[in-house]
Amino acid sequence: MRRRRRPGRSTPRRALRWLLRGLLLSALWLGGVAAWIVHVGNRDQAASADAIVVLGAAAYDTRPSPVFAERIRHGIDLYERGYAPRLVFTGGYGSGARFSESQVARSFALREGVPDEAILIETLSRTTYQNLSRARDLLSDHNLQTVIVVSDPLHMSRALRLCRRLGIDALGSPTPSSRFRSFRTQWRFLAREVYFFHRDLVVSPE
Repeated sequence: MRRRRRPGRSTPRRALRWLLRGLLLSALWLGGVAAWIVHVGNRDQAASADAIVVLGAAAYDTRPSPVFAERIRHGIDLYERGYAPRLVFTGGYGSGARFSESQVARSFALREGVPDEAILIETLSRTTYQNLSRARDLLSDHNLQTVIVVSDPLHMSRALRLCRRLGIDALGSPTPSSRFRSFRTQWRFLAREVYFFHRDLVVSPE
């Protein structure tokens, strides 16, 4: 005579199977988000626009950090190639800094031969969202409608997502080279952007 299985005896196995399925689906989702971030960062959409918005990054007194310098150079290159007649530099003051990030970028561009009248800056922002929010105000004040946003490749997906949230008509043009070159730095940057992707779904950025 066959022994009857007691009800609930296989419950731990079913729970384990569901757990493994959940972990697999989570891994696939996170991999998909990471792949999308990489895809957007490898896509240059540069086209004719009213302005080029360069997102801020660290500056050391009068010198832009290597990351910021790459962004500034790429913005200047787009300007010199005729994609837009105005450059908008963003970024406020770091702790104890004499100059804002945008002021440092402006000085850099002037040394590279960009005329002063082609440059707009804002000096109050501290985050990507604030960079773009303040840039939006500048764009509105000068009746500039369409923009090319410049940032690092792995940062581009978030920048364009925030542009959509702020109502900015933007195309992305990531820097062709990045200071985040090693596997370790790229992995950390990507992991951070995957985190921000999910955070922005539930929390309003500031």
